[in-house]
Amino acid sequence: MTTIAVVDYGMGNLRSVSKALEHVAPGARVEVTADADVIHAAARVVFPGQGAMPDCMREMDARGLRPAVLEAARAKPFLGICIGLQMLFESSEEGNVPGLAVLPGRVRRFPAEAMIDDRGGKLKVPHMGWNRVHQAEPHALWAGIEDDARFYFVHSYFVEAATPDLVAGFSVYGFPFTCAVARDNIFAVQFHPEKSHVSGLRLLANFVTWNP
Repeated sequence: MTTIAVVDYGMGNLRSVSKALEHVAPGARVEVTADADVIHAAARVVFPGQGAMPDCMREMDARGLRPAVLEAARAKPFLGICIGLQMLFESSEEGNVPGLAVLPGRVRRFPAEAMIDDRGGKLKVPHMGWNRVHQAEPHALWAGIEDDARFYFVHSYFVEAATPDLVAGFSVYGFPFTCAVARDNIFAVQFHPEKSHVSGLRLLANFVTWNP
């Protein structure tokens, strides 16, 4: 039986993620875990996160999970969600904290001066609610999902990839921002697929069968 490890470092909406994975992969074993050995042994790894990035980095390290996460990001199908996307990059403006540096780039806060909608109204931060995702390139995880499908977001920071080839999808909130990245065995998203109904479940189902 295929094991999908959902990394538990105390900072994610783990029940929603695990239940969504169980729904789309009834033949797999979905294990929410803070055990590095379980993460090492799993066939696939999901790396979610909610809250502030400095807290997430601290809690991950406090549980000794950094080596297991880095190994998974190098060697097996790996899905980052929300802060789990941001932590893959080199640094964040949120607390000026270094990330895992798996991917080149940084995490920035939505700038107040750019938070204007197309009618001149002020946009709120955090960016919260449904927004359309534009697919920047074909990818196995977009299979069966229409371009400009709506996904659910909750965030105040966004990733700024150092190289455009990393960008798999973007959304618009005041300006276009990267909301999905892909490289080799890694796919990571700013939105919450576990809260995004049909499109989100399809993305998770695609991840379960993805063979990068």
